[in-house]
Amino acid sequence: MAIEAGRERAIYASDPGSSRGRRFSEVTSPTRNDFRRDCDRIIHATAFRRLKHKTQVFVFHEGDHYRTRLTHTLEVAQIARSLARALGLDEDLAEALALAHDLGHPPFGHAGERALDACLAAHGGFDHNAQALRIVTELERRYPAFDGLNLTWETLEGLVKHNGPLTDRGGAPLGRYRERGVPAAILAYAKIQDLELASFASLEAQAAAIADDIAYDAHDIDDGLRAGLFTLADIAEVPIVGAIVAEIDVQHPRLDDSRRVHETVRRLLTRLIEDVIAEAGERLGRRKPRSAAEARAAGEPMVGFSLSAAAADAGIKGFLYPRMYRHARVMRVMDEAESVVRDLFAHYAAKPVDMPEEWAQAAGLADEQDRVRQIADFIAGMTDRYALIEHARYFDLTPELR
Repeated sequence: MAIEAGRERAIYASDPGSSRGRRFSEVTSPTRNDFRRDCDRIIHATAFRRLKHKTQVFVFHEGDHYRTRLTHTLEVAQIARSLARALGLDEDLAEALALAHDLGHPPFGHAGERALDACLAAHGGFDHNAQALRIVTELERRYPAFDGLNLTWETLEGLVKHNGPLTDRGGAPLGRYRERGVPAAILAYAKIQDLELASFASLEAQAAAIADDIAYDAHDIDDGLRAGLFTLADIAEVPIVGAIVAEIDVQHPRLDDSRRVHETVRRLLTRLIEDVIAEAGERLGRRKPRSAAEARAAGEPMVGFSLSAAAADAGIKGFLYPRMYRHARVMRVMDEAESVVRDLFAHYAAKPVDMPEEWAQAAGLADEQDRVRQIADFIAGMTDRYALIEHARYFDLTPELR
Protein backbone atom coordinates (compact mmCIF):
# COMPACT_ATOMS: atom_id res chain seq x y z
CA MET A 1 0.00 0.00 0.00
CA ALA A 2 1.50 3.33 -1.04
CA ILE A 3 1.89 5.96 1.62
CA GLU A 4 0.19 8.67 -0.42
CA ALA A 5 -2.77 6.41 -1.15
CA GLY A 6 -3.58 6.36 2.56
CA ARG A 7 -4.69 9.99 2.52
CA GLU A 8 -8.23 8.91 1.63
CA ARG A 9 -10.28 7.34 4.42
CA ALA A 10 -10.29 3.56 4.08
CA ILE A 11 -13.50 1.57 4.40
CA TYR A 12 -12.17 -0.07 7.58
CA ALA A 13 -11.26 3.23 9.29
CA SER A 14 -13.15 4.54 12.28
CA ASP A 15 -15.52 7.32 11.26
CA PRO A 16 -16.16 10.17 13.72
CA GLY A 17 -19.50 10.73 12.02
CA SER A 18 -20.56 7.21 13.02
CA SER A 19 -19.12 7.25 16.54
CA ARG A 20 -20.97 5.32 19.22
CA GLY A 21 -20.99 8.58 21.10
CA ARG A 22 -20.21 9.82 24.57
CA ARG A 23 -21.56 8.73 27.93
CA PHE A 24 -23.09 12.18 28.42
CA SER A 25 -24.78 13.81 25.44
CA GLU A 26 -23.28 17.06 24.20
CA VAL A 27 -24.02 19.58 21.48
CA THR A 28 -22.10 18.79 18.30
CA SER A 29 -19.23 21.16 17.50
CA PRO A 30 -19.64 23.09 14.24
CA THR A 31 -15.87 23.16 13.65
CA ARG A 32 -14.41 19.90 15.02
CA ASN A 33 -15.39 16.27 14.65
CA ASP A 34 -15.77 14.09 17.75
CA PHE A 35 -12.31 12.49 17.57
CA ARG A 36 -10.61 15.87 17.13
CA ARG A 37 -12.45 17.12 20.20
CA ASP A 38 -11.11 14.10 22.12
CA CYS A 39 -7.54 15.03 21.12
CA ASP A 40 -8.03 18.60 22.24
CA ARG A 41 -9.57 17.61 25.57
CA ILE A 42 -6.67 15.30 26.34
CA ILE A 43 -4.08 17.96 25.47
CA HIS A 44 -5.75 20.47 27.81
CA ALA A 45 -6.14 17.97 30.67
CA THR A 46 -4.19 18.48 33.87
CA ALA A 47 -2.93 14.90 33.73
CA PHE A 48 -1.43 15.54 30.29
CA ARG A 49 0.53 18.59 31.47
CA ARG A 50 1.94 16.60 34.37
CA LEU A 51 3.61 14.18 31.95
CA LYS A 52 6.25 16.87 31.43
CA HIS A 53 7.78 16.05 34.83
CA LYS A 54 7.22 12.30 34.96
CA THR A 55 9.99 9.81 34.42
CA GLN A 56 10.42 7.81 31.24
CA VAL A 57 13.66 6.04 32.19
CA PHE A 58 15.72 8.89 33.66
CA VAL A 59 14.37 11.06 36.48
CA PHE A 60 13.43 14.56 35.27
CA HIS A 61 16.43 16.45 36.68
CA GLU A 62 19.12 14.10 35.36
CA GLY A 63 19.31 16.14 32.16
CA ASP A 64 17.21 18.27 29.85
CA HIS A 65 17.83 16.08 26.80
CA TYR A 66 16.37 12.81 28.12
CA ARG A 67 12.81 11.82 27.29
CA THR A 68 10.05 12.41 29.79
CA ARG A 69 6.58 10.86 29.62
CA LEU A 70 5.46 13.95 27.71
CA THR A 71 8.15 13.89 25.04
CA HIS A 72 7.67 10.13 24.67
CA THR A 73 3.94 10.70 24.24
CA LEU A 74 4.50 13.34 21.55
CA GLU A 75 6.81 11.00 19.66
CA VAL A 76 4.26 8.19 19.85
CA ALA A 77 1.57 10.57 18.57
CA GLN A 78 3.71 11.58 15.58
CA ILE A 79 4.34 7.94 14.63
CA ALA A 80 0.68 6.99 15.15
CA ARG A 81 -0.42 9.81 12.88
CA SER A 82 2.06 8.72 10.20
CA LEU A 83 0.79 5.15 10.32
CA ALA A 84 -2.85 6.26 10.27
CA ARG A 85 -2.27 8.56 7.30
CA ALA A 86 -0.51 5.86 5.32
CA LEU A 87 -3.16 3.23 6.04
CA GLY A 88 -6.16 5.47 5.47
CA LEU A 89 -7.20 5.42 9.12
CA ASP A 90 -8.59 8.28 11.18
CA GLU A 91 -5.60 10.38 12.22
CA ASP A 92 -7.45 12.21 14.98
CA LEU A 93 -8.48 9.01 16.76
CA ALA A 94 -4.98 7.53 16.42
CA GLU A 95 -3.54 10.74 17.84
CA ALA A 96 -6.03 10.85 20.72
CA LEU A 97 -5.12 7.32 21.74
CA ALA A 98 -1.40 8.04 21.53
CA LEU A 99 -1.80 11.19 23.61
CA ALA A 100 -3.79 9.37 26.30
CA HIS A 101 -1.91 6.08 26.51
CA ASP A 102 0.44 7.09 29.36
CA LEU A 103 -1.85 9.35 31.39
CA GLY A 104 -2.14 6.75 34.15
CA HIS A 105 1.56 6.46 34.92
CA PRO A 106 2.54 7.61 38.43
CA PRO A 107 5.75 9.49 39.24
CA PHE A 108 9.04 7.67 38.58
CA GLY A 109 7.65 5.54 35.77
CA HIS A 110 7.48 1.80 36.24
CA ALA A 111 9.19 2.10 39.62
CA GLY A 112 6.31 4.20 40.90
CA GLU A 113 3.81 1.74 39.45
CA ARG A 114 5.52 -1.20 41.16
CA ALA A 115 5.46 0.64 44.48
CA LEU A 116 1.78 1.60 44.24
CA ASP A 117 0.87 -1.90 43.10
CA ALA A 118 2.53 -3.33 46.21
CA CYS A 119 0.85 -0.77 48.46
CA LEU A 120 -2.54 -1.70 47.00
CA ALA A 121 -1.95 -5.45 46.96
CA ALA A 122 -4.85 -6.07 49.34
CA HIS A 123 -7.11 -3.68 47.43
CA GLY A 124 -6.87 -4.80 43.81
CA GLY A 125 -3.41 -3.49 42.96
CA PHE A 126 -2.47 -0.60 40.68
CA ASP A 127 -2.53 -0.73 36.88
CA HIS A 128 -1.61 2.29 34.76
CA ASN A 129 -4.10 1.41 32.00
CA ALA A 130 -6.94 1.25 34.52
CA GLN A 131 -5.67 4.48 36.06
CA ALA A 132 -5.73 6.21 32.67
CA LEU A 133 -9.36 5.18 32.30
CA ARG A 134 -10.14 6.55 35.78
CA ILE A 135 -8.47 9.83 34.88
CA VAL A 136 -10.47 10.41 31.70
CA THR A 137 -13.79 9.18 33.14
CA GLU A 138 -13.62 10.38 36.77
CA LEU A 139 -10.57 12.21 38.06
CA GLU A 140 -10.33 15.10 35.60
CA ARG A 141 -12.91 17.57 36.87
CA ARG A 142 -13.18 20.45 34.43
CA TYR A 143 -16.76 20.46 33.19
CA PRO A 144 -19.94 21.54 34.98
CA ALA A 145 -22.10 18.64 33.79
CA PHE A 146 -19.87 15.60 34.35
CA ASP A 147 -16.63 14.24 35.80
CA GLY A 148 -13.86 13.17 33.44
CA LEU A 149 -13.42 14.28 29.85
CA ASN A 150 -16.50 12.54 28.41
CA LEU A 151 -14.49 11.06 25.55
CA THR A 152 -16.04 9.03 22.74
CA TRP A 153 -16.60 5.30 23.06
CA GLU A 154 -13.93 4.67 20.44
CA THR A 155 -11.27 6.56 22.41
CA LEU A 156 -12.15 4.81 25.67
CA GLU A 157 -12.23 1.42 23.97
CA GLY A 158 -8.84 2.01 22.36
CA LEU A 159 -7.34 3.31 25.59
CA VAL A 160 -8.29 0.13 27.43
CA LYS A 161 -7.66 -2.42 24.66
CA HIS A 162 -4.83 -0.99 22.54
CA ASN A 163 -2.66 -4.01 23.41
CA GLY A 164 -5.40 -6.50 22.53
CA PRO A 165 -8.48 -8.11 24.10
CA LEU A 166 -8.61 -8.19 27.90
CA THR A 167 -10.86 -11.27 28.15
CA ASP A 168 -11.98 -14.21 26.07
CA ARG A 169 -15.58 -14.54 24.92
CA GLY A 170 -16.44 -16.23 28.19
CA GLY A 171 -15.06 -13.34 30.24
CA ALA A 172 -11.86 -15.09 31.40
CA PRO A 173 -8.92 -12.65 31.68
CA LEU A 174 -6.18 -12.81 29.05
CA GLY A 175 -2.54 -11.80 28.78
CA ARG A 176 -1.17 -9.64 31.55
CA TYR A 177 -4.47 -9.96 33.43
CA ARG A 178 -4.61 -13.76 33.34
CA GLU A 179 -3.29 -14.24 36.88
CA ARG A 180 -4.78 -11.29 38.76
CA GLY A 181 -7.88 -10.52 36.73
CA VAL A 182 -9.00 -7.43 34.85
CA PRO A 183 -8.74 -4.35 37.10
CA ALA A 184 -11.94 -3.44 38.92
CA ALA A 185 -11.98 0.08 37.44
CA ILE A 186 -12.16 -1.30 33.90
CA LEU A 187 -14.83 -3.86 34.76
CA ALA A 188 -16.89 -1.23 36.57
CA TYR A 189 -16.79 1.20 33.66
CA ALA A 190 -17.54 -1.56 31.14
CA LYS A 191 -20.88 -2.00 32.91
CA ILE A 192 -21.68 1.64 32.18
CA GLN A 193 -20.48 1.56 28.57
CA ASP A 194 -19.76 -1.87 27.11
CA LEU A 195 -16.16 -1.64 25.88
CA GLU A 196 -16.37 -5.13 24.36
CA LEU A 197 -13.36 -6.40 26.29
CA ALA A 198 -13.18 -9.65 24.31
CA SER A 199 -12.55 -8.04 20.92
CA PHE A 200 -9.59 -6.27 19.43
CA ALA A 201 -9.72 -2.48 19.44
CA SER A 202 -9.91 -0.29 16.35
CA LEU A 203 -7.12 -0.18 13.80
CA GLU A 204 -6.32 3.31 15.08
CA ALA A 205 -5.73 1.87 18.55
CA GLN A 206 -3.53 -0.82 17.05
CA ALA A 207 -1.54 1.86 15.23
CA ALA A 208 -1.05 3.77 18.49
CA ALA A 209 0.11 0.61 20.25
CA ILE A 210 2.73 -0.30 17.67
CA ALA A 211 3.80 3.36 17.55
CA ASP A 212 4.55 3.06 21.27
CA ASP A 213 6.87 0.10 20.58
CA ILE A 214 8.63 1.92 17.75
CA ALA A 215 9.14 5.05 19.84
CA TYR A 216 10.54 3.05 22.75
CA ASP A 217 13.06 1.25 20.53
CA ALA A 218 14.36 4.45 18.98
CA HIS A 219 14.40 6.90 21.85
CA ASP A 220 15.69 4.46 24.46
CA ILE A 221 18.66 3.73 22.22
CA ASP A 222 19.19 7.49 21.89
CA ASP A 223 18.86 8.14 25.63
CA GLY A 224 20.98 5.14 26.60
CA LEU A 225 23.79 6.31 24.32
CA ARG A 226 23.53 9.87 25.64
CA ALA A 227 23.72 8.58 29.22
CA GLY A 228 26.81 6.52 28.46
CA LEU A 229 25.18 3.23 29.46
CA PHE A 230 26.44 1.62 26.25
CA THR A 231 28.14 2.64 23.01
CA LEU A 232 27.01 2.64 19.42
CA ALA A 233 29.38 -0.27 18.84
CA ASP A 234 27.60 -2.15 21.63
CA ILE A 235 24.08 -1.64 20.25
CA ALA A 236 25.37 -2.42 16.75
CA GLU A 237 25.54 -6.03 17.96
CA VAL A 238 21.78 -6.06 17.35
CA PRO A 239 21.51 -7.04 13.65
CA ILE A 240 19.08 -4.35 12.45
CA VAL A 241 21.05 -1.60 14.18
CA GLY A 242 24.37 -3.01 13.01
CA ALA A 243 23.19 -3.04 9.40
CA ILE A 244 22.07 0.59 9.66
CA VAL A 245 25.36 1.72 11.23
CA ALA A 246 27.31 -0.08 8.50
CA GLU A 247 25.28 1.66 5.80
CA ILE A 248 25.88 5.05 7.38
CA ASP A 249 29.61 4.46 7.69
CA VAL A 250 29.85 3.54 3.99
CA GLN A 251 27.81 6.54 2.86
CA HIS A 252 29.29 9.03 5.35
CA PRO A 253 32.72 7.69 6.35
CA ARG A 254 33.86 10.77 8.29
CA LEU A 255 30.58 11.52 10.09
CA ASP A 256 31.00 12.69 13.68
CA ASP A 257 29.65 10.48 16.48
CA SER A 258 26.68 12.70 17.33
CA ARG A 259 25.39 12.67 13.75
CA ARG A 260 26.04 8.92 13.47
CA VAL A 261 23.75 8.38 16.44
CA HIS A 262 21.01 10.66 15.15
CA GLU A 263 21.15 9.13 11.68
CA THR A 264 21.01 5.63 13.17
CA VAL A 265 17.91 6.47 15.18
CA ARG A 266 16.29 8.24 12.23
CA ARG A 267 16.80 5.29 9.89
CA LEU A 268 15.63 2.82 12.52
CA LEU A 269 12.39 4.77 12.95
CA THR A 270 11.88 4.89 9.18
CA ARG A 271 12.45 1.16 8.71
CA LEU A 272 10.13 0.10 11.50
CA ILE A 273 7.38 2.49 10.39
CA GLU A 274 7.65 1.40 6.76
CA ASP A 275 7.63 -2.25 7.84
CA VAL A 276 4.37 -1.78 9.76
CA ILE A 277 2.77 0.02 6.80
CA ALA A 278 3.72 -2.79 4.43
CA GLU A 279 2.74 -5.58 6.83
CA ALA A 280 -0.58 -3.96 7.75
CA GLY A 281 -1.34 -3.42 4.07
CA GLU A 282 -0.73 -7.11 3.42
CA ARG A 283 -2.89 -8.26 6.35
CA LEU A 284 -5.71 -5.91 5.43
CA GLY A 285 -5.50 -6.99 1.81
CA ARG A 286 -5.77 -10.61 2.87
CA ARG A 287 -8.61 -10.11 5.37
CA LYS A 288 -10.43 -7.40 3.43
CA PRO A 289 -12.43 -5.96 6.34
CA ARG A 290 -15.34 -3.89 5.04
CA SER A 291 -15.81 -1.78 8.15
CA ALA A 292 -14.16 -0.80 11.42
CA ALA A 293 -16.37 -3.37 13.15
CA GLU A 294 -15.11 -6.15 10.87
CA ALA A 295 -11.52 -5.12 11.56
CA ARG A 296 -12.19 -5.40 15.31
CA ALA A 297 -13.71 -8.85 14.82
CA ALA A 298 -10.80 -10.20 12.79
CA GLY A 299 -9.49 -12.23 15.73
CA GLU A 300 -5.93 -10.98 15.24
CA PRO A 301 -4.24 -7.57 15.05
CA MET A 302 -4.21 -6.04 11.60
CA VAL A 303 -1.52 -3.44 12.38
CA GLY A 304 1.82 -4.88 13.50
CA PHE A 305 5.37 -5.85 12.63
CA SER A 306 6.37 -8.41 10.04
CA LEU A 307 8.11 -11.50 11.42
CA SER A 308 11.53 -10.02 10.64
CA ALA A 309 10.74 -6.65 12.23
CA ALA A 310 9.20 -8.37 15.26
CA ALA A 311 12.47 -10.26 15.68
CA ALA A 312 14.39 -6.98 15.34
CA ASP A 313 12.13 -5.34 17.94
CA ALA A 314 12.71 -8.27 20.30
CA GLY A 315 16.45 -8.02 19.73
CA ILE A 316 16.50 -4.33 20.59
CA LYS A 317 14.46 -4.85 23.75
CA GLY A 318 16.57 -7.87 24.66
CA PHE A 319 19.67 -5.65 24.46
CA LEU A 320 18.16 -2.71 26.32
CA TYR A 321 16.73 -4.72 29.21
CA PRO A 322 20.05 -5.65 30.86
CA ARG A 323 22.12 -2.77 29.47
CA MET A 324 19.69 0.05 30.27
CA TYR A 325 16.53 -0.81 32.21
CA ARG A 326 18.42 -3.09 34.63
CA HIS A 327 21.67 -1.13 34.62
CA ALA A 328 23.02 -0.71 38.16
CA ARG A 329 22.83 3.10 37.95
CA VAL A 330 19.21 3.07 36.78
CA MET A 331 18.19 0.36 39.26
CA ARG A 332 19.68 2.25 42.20
CA VAL A 333 17.69 5.37 41.35
CA MET A 334 14.51 3.39 40.72
CA ASP A 335 14.86 1.50 44.02
CA GLU A 336 15.12 4.82 45.82
CA ALA A 337 12.15 6.15 43.87
CA GLU A 338 10.06 3.15 44.93
CA SER A 339 10.90 3.89 48.55
CA VAL A 340 9.68 7.49 48.11
CA VAL A 341 6.31 6.30 46.83
CA ARG A 342 5.95 3.65 49.56
CA ASP A 343 6.80 6.21 52.23
CA LEU A 344 4.25 8.69 50.91
CA PHE A 345 1.53 6.05 50.74
CA ALA A 346 2.17 4.93 54.30
CA HIS A 347 2.19 8.52 55.54
CA TYR A 348 -1.09 9.50 53.88
CA ALA A 349 -2.72 6.25 54.96
CA ALA A 350 -1.87 7.13 58.56
CA LYS A 351 -2.57 10.86 58.19
CA PRO A 352 -4.91 11.53 55.23
CA VAL A 353 -5.41 15.04 56.63
CA ASP A 354 -1.96 15.90 55.23
CA MET A 355 -3.29 15.64 51.69
CA PRO A 356 -4.75 18.79 50.10
CA GLU A 357 -8.14 19.73 51.54
CA GLU A 358 -10.34 18.29 48.81
CA TRP A 359 -8.50 14.97 48.90
CA ALA A 360 -8.45 14.86 52.71
CA GLN A 361 -12.19 15.53 52.93
CA ALA A 362 -13.05 12.84 50.44
CA ALA A 363 -10.77 10.31 52.15
CA GLY A 364 -12.31 11.12 55.52
CA LEU A 365 -15.78 10.22 54.23
CA ALA A 366 -14.74 7.03 52.43
CA ASP A 367 -14.57 3.42 53.55
CA GLU A 368 -11.16 1.74 53.65
CA GLN A 369 -11.28 0.45 50.06
CA ASP A 370 -12.17 3.86 48.63
CA ARG A 371 -9.78 5.69 50.96
CA VAL A 372 -6.69 3.75 49.88
CA ARG A 373 -7.72 4.13 46.25
CA GLN A 374 -8.03 7.90 46.70
CA ILE A 375 -4.59 8.01 48.29
CA ALA A 376 -3.24 6.11 45.29
CA ASP A 377 -5.04 8.52 42.94
CA PHE A 378 -3.41 11.47 44.69
CA ILE A 379 0.09 9.97 44.58
CA ALA A 380 -0.32 8.72 40.99
CA GLY A 381 -1.13 12.27 39.90
CA MET A 382 2.12 13.64 41.32
CA THR A 383 5.07 14.61 39.17
CA ASP A 384 8.51 13.33 40.14
CA ARG A 385 9.38 16.76 41.51
CA TYR A 386 6.23 17.14 43.60
CA ALA A 387 6.63 13.65 45.06
CA LEU A 388 10.14 14.53 46.23
CA ILE A 389 8.95 17.85 47.69
CA GLU A 390 6.15 16.10 49.58
CA HIS A 391 8.52 13.40 50.82
CA ALA A 392 10.93 16.03 52.17
CA ARG A 393 8.06 17.61 54.13
CA TYR A 394 7.42 14.47 56.16
CA PHE A 395 10.72 12.57 56.22
CA ASP A 396 14.19 13.49 57.40
CA LEU A 397 16.01 11.84 54.52
CA THR A 398 14.85 12.18 50.92
CA PRO A 399 17.03 10.59 48.20
CA GLU A 400 18.41 12.87 45.50
CA LEU A 401 17.69 10.27 42.77
CA ARG A 402 20.84 10.92 40.78
